[in-house]
Amino acid sequence: MNKLRDKLQLLIYKVINPIVRLFIKIGLTPNMVTFIGLVFNMAVAGILIFGAEKSNRGDLSYIGWAGAVILFAGIFDMLDGQVARLSNKSSKFGALFDSVLDRYSEMILFFGICYYLVGHHYFLSSVFAFMALIGSMMVSYIRSRAEGLGVSCKGGLMQRPERIVLISISAIACGITYYFIGSDFKIYFPGTKIQIFETISIFTFPIALMAVLTNWTAIGRLKEAKIALEEDEKLSSNTKEKFLGVLIPLMMISGLVFSNGANAQTSKQLNEAEQFPLPPVNKSMLFYLQRTPNTNTIVYALNYDNKNILKESDPVKVYWIRYTEEGTPTKSLNFIEKKFAYGIKTQKSGKDLWNLKMVAYDKLPITLRKGKHGSYTAFVKINNKDYVFQKAYIKIEGGSFWSPNIPYIDIYAKDENTKKEIIHRISNPKNKNNG
Repeated sequence: MNKLRDKLQLLIYKVINPIVRLFIKIGLTPNMVTFIGLVFNMAVAGILIFGAEKSNRGDLSYIGWAGAVILFAGIFDMLDGQVARLSNKSSKFGALFDSVLDRYSEMILFFGICYYLVGHHYFLSSVFAFMALIGSMMVSYIRSRAEGLGVSCKGGLMQRPERIVLISISAIACGITYYFIGSDFKIYFPGTKIQIFETISIFTFPIALMAVLTNWTAIGRLKEAKIALEEDEKLSSNTKEKFLGVLIPLMMISGLVFSNGANAQTSKQLNEAEQFPLPPVNKSMLFYLQRTPNTNTIVYALNYDNKNILKESDPVKVYWIRYTEEGTPTKSLNFIEKKFAYGIKTQKSGKDLWNLKMVAYDKLPITLRKGKHGSYTAFVKINNKDYVFQKAYIKIEGGSFWSPNIPYIDIYAKDENTKKEIIHRISNPKNKNNG
């Protein structure tokens, strides 16, 4: 499904890019393109209002023409972002301007639809249209409000592009069908006089569907945001202290710099390393992370699907081995740990090749690719040479709760050819006694 969506988006961009370049050439700015879309939606409302006032109840041609203009206006909704990117004129105010005018466009559009339906006495359909308007506004509002509270909320059906396509296509189909069969075509429930379909139903049924799905999407997004926010709030003061105790040291690593090479391991370091348990080796494990506060270990492993095929869109999974808990359970990262502490970002850069970045320290160059033996391996670049990444160890020596003293982080790796193991130290320049 994702591949099909990507191909469709690529096809759309190939079609609209020449139009975008033409707009840029004639001097249209992203805000101007957005405003043109608003004007066309005002024209749609005008067509429908005029149709409600000047035509009889059976004349559905105005719906068809309105649908064509809606589709044309929708193109401008897609083009404004492209114009901003290709012209290098994107800005925070531009994004706000686009979002505000999109809301105005949608409200004006639904005003025209409701006016037409009420004017021609389709009262029930006008109620569904108003419900669809409410749902459309709430879908956008909940996403915006949730992101303002720090959580992502983009799921569900009936986002703005889907709404535009559904309304425009159903309106055009209604107008075309009216041309061939007229407005008097009706279907009744068998054996009764209960009408279940007429020509305008081609337009009103999708609106009723949208009324349900938009509000369903809004409720779904609200639940999604609730789970994410409650997960954050569930962190009690003790849990937060434990989490910050490992998050702050890891984030402070971003202030460290690479030393001039791989340092030999001293006996003291070896003794420290021996104090930590070795995670069970399996074919999926890539590397792991340990740190001074306790023996709990974060494992980075290959992420296979049910058919034992590596997930290309999400090739690495991260989980805890909780050595300090009874039974040594494995647990998934929680939302905060995944987003800010131990999670990993992946970007596919070629066939069987991904670039990996730790979310708390993105300066460590890691790649995932097939090694010489045909298995997927994580490589870390040290002094412009790739080594097999085995583990990372964070050393913490005293300091306060809010400002722990981190002398270094050691990267344990080995040469793929010679199997020689090395330790590469990322030292803290502020600490003079880092070994």
